Amino acid sequence: MTSVRPKTHREFFRIALDAAATGTARWTPVPGSDGLITELILADNVDPATKTGSRTRLARWQPGARVPEAVIHDFHEEVFIVEGDLVVGCDARGEGGERFDAYTFACRPPQVLHGPFTSRGGCMLLEFQYYD
Repeated sequence: MTSVRPKTHREFFRIALDAAATGTARWTPVPGSDGLITELILADNVDPATKTGSRTRLARWQPGARVPEAVIHDFHEEVFIVEGDLVVGCDARGEGGERFDAYTFACRPPQVLHGPFTSRGGCMLLEFQYYD
């Protein structure tokens, strides 16, 4: 049986939503996004090798950011749009698709094909990713 390493205990801490602001957590570019999508990991004990753990993060999309192809992954994912817009099912250029605005939510089990995505005006997402 594989043991899951516990998440680090983190009592309330400041989050710097503005890139220039100071806080105890830092925004980092999401690989492959040309810096147009950044993430701030809030809590994390994901181990992809053993398919255990969970991650909580904020993802910030700049206007025009896109994921040009549909994606699939082996973990559960829950996404809440905190602010802005996210377009789902657009083409690779970001055209078409269905627009969702702040205070909308998605819940996806593993192995569900979803996307492509774009954000026309930018957005902030609160995401929960976890294995069974």
